[in-house]
Amino acid sequence: MRVLAFLDGTLADPDAAHLRVTDLGLLRGDGVFETILVADGEPRELRPHLDRLARSAAMLDLPEPDAAAWERAVRLVIENWPGDGEIAVKLVYTRGLEGDPAAAPTAFALGLEIDPKVLRARAEGVAAVTLERGIEPGLAERAPWLLLGAKSLSYGINMAALREADRRGASDVIFTATDGSVLEGPTATVVLVRGRTLYTPPATIGILPGTTQAAVYRGAELAGFTCKIESLTVDDLHSGDGLFLASSVRKLTRVHTLDGKTVPEASALHQELSAAYEAVYA
Repeated sequence: MRVLAFLDGTLADPDAAHLRVTDLGLLRGDGVFETILVADGEPRELRPHLDRLARSAAMLDLPEPDAAAWERAVRLVIENWPGDGEIAVKLVYTRGLEGDPAAAPTAFALGLEIDPKVLRARAEGVAAVTLERGIEPGLAERAPWLLLGAKSLSYGINMAALREADRRGASDVIFTATDGSVLEGPTATVVLVRGRTLYTPPATIGILPGTTQAAVYRGAELAGFTCKIESLTVDDLHSGDGLFLASSVRKLTRVHTLDGKTVPEASALHQELSAAYEAVYA
């Protein structure tokens, strides 16, 4: 099932053609996107997602997104979803047509079912590998044109990394910088737990600020955990009490194996933190 809505408040057939082949989002990946989890009919972290969409758009010199119009489109998708249960709503915003500077940006919200693989990963955890991303801390500030930390449509490297993980017998990736410090996953934020303290790398090193990670932190603090934003190394990931990947659709997914080595099993910790995260929306 899929539901497609445009920012003018209209619904459209998701199986019909709507994009021109000259759309720069298609030709060059010149655009940004967000993916929002909808649970019990409510979009989670809608405002943070829209704020991050605007931040990414500004980094690409796209026109400022109309937050109210985007929210209406998201609500329209939810109201017209024919089934029950959780769904994902993908927001896509591109520069528009090549060679037509007067053309309006392309913008739409698309409701999608949750991939069964994601649901299995939530329950069973994942094996991950570390892969070098080829950047160093501080590069984001020195070279803003590299768009480090923007959620752009240019996801070729991220998808190539996931294919490499599959070749190595894993299903996910944790990127590292040239100095060995931990960055993020291709589609998720890294969260490490030691004792009753959670750690995640700072967005200032050129990674995406995590909306779900922020929600996990809010819930964890209410549950008595301490939450910190600090640089991490791969050795840290192996020596903690629990390692997780956080994203909108996968929620908080446990990493049970890293680079072929078993990391602490952490099922009880996963249950506690997942419950704390869900309590944020109760």
